[in-house]
Amino acid sequence: MAKAQSLTSIAQSPEDERKSRMVKYLIAMTIRVICIVLAMFVQGWLMWVCFAGAIFLPYFAVVIANGVGAGTSKDSAPKAVAPTLVIDASSFTSTSKPSDGPRAN
Repeated sequence: MAKAQSLTSIAQSPEDERKSRMVKYLIAMTIRVICIVLAMFVQGWLMWVCFAGAIFLPYFAVVIANGVGAGTSKDSAPKAVAPTLVIDASSFTSTSKPSDGPRAN
C-alpha cells in the first residue's frame, strides 16, 4: 500500500501559482517599459542595450513566469494512489449449477 500523502507534499494552489506567475510577468513587463522609455532618452550603445532589452524581454518573461519554483521538483512529491479492486476469475465461477427451472414430475 502507498504511503499516506502529507500536507507538506501538497502542491501550491492554482490561484497562488497563477498570482505568482502574474507578479513575475508584471515585473518583467515593467522593466520592458522602462527600457523603451530609456531608449528614447539615451544615445550610443546604451540605447541599443535598452532596445535589445525591450525586444528580448517578453520571451524571457514568459519563460521565467512559467518556470518551476526554485528547489521544487514535480517528481519528488508522492502521488496520491487510489485503491483498486481486484476480482479473481474464481469469483465468477460457481460450484453449484443453477436450476433449469421447475421440474415436472
